[in-house]
Amino acid sequence: MKKVLLIEDDSHVCSFVKKGLTEEGFLVEISMNGKEGIQLFQQINPDLILLDIMLPEMSGLEVCSKIREKSNVPILMLTALGTPENVALGLNTGADDYLVKPFKFIELLARIRSLLRRTEFQLEQTISLYEFQDVQINDTSKTVSRGGLIINLTSTEYRLLKVFVTNPNKVLSRMELLEDVWGMNFDMGTNVVDVYVNYLRKKLENHGEDRIIHTVIGMGYILK
Repeated sequence: MKKVLLIEDDSHVCSFVKKGLTEEGFLVEISMNGKEGIQLFQQINPDLILLDIMLPEMSGLEVCSKIREKSNVPILMLTALGTPENVALGLNTGADDYLVKPFKFIELLARIRSLLRRTEFQLEQTISLYEFQDVQINDTSKTVSRGGLIINLTSTEYRLLKVFVTNPNKVLSRMELLEDVWGMNFDMGTNVVDVYVNYLRKKLENHGEDRIIHTVIGMGYILK
């Protein structure tokens, strides 16, 4: 469940936004002044911030600037001042987008989802190196090594290992692996998962290394 922090001093806007976002499956926390908004941000670590410009105690522009010193959390400015100058001020202090009041909830929801998708994509793009114990995956060059030695994998073996390394200490069922690696959400009636896990084990243990992909009888496999 995504957490949204709404920093807004208009109780009607707060009620309207919280009701709508809660119905869409978001967890919404509210602060009605700037200083408290910064404190609440530090406490709950939200996935996105909705920030009014006109706030008591500290303006939304100041709040945005303070938060930007510590975090890249997406910030959507809510403003009744839709002039180009005010929009530019908001974006220059670090806001990612803005929405002029009054707005329709469907438009707010679209902006929120767009910002969250963009943030998730950027995060995925920055992660290019995955590690588990002495196994390292470089997702930029698509290379794998263990203990500093390069391991040559097929594209399917590579995808399978990446699923394990990004889900350490988690039991993965054969159906989950079929879906994540082969893109199939149904049982093909074959032992293709078991065969490829065996291929992967042999390559990871080629020099006598410890086994890290373990069978959980009746459930699937786990990297540990």
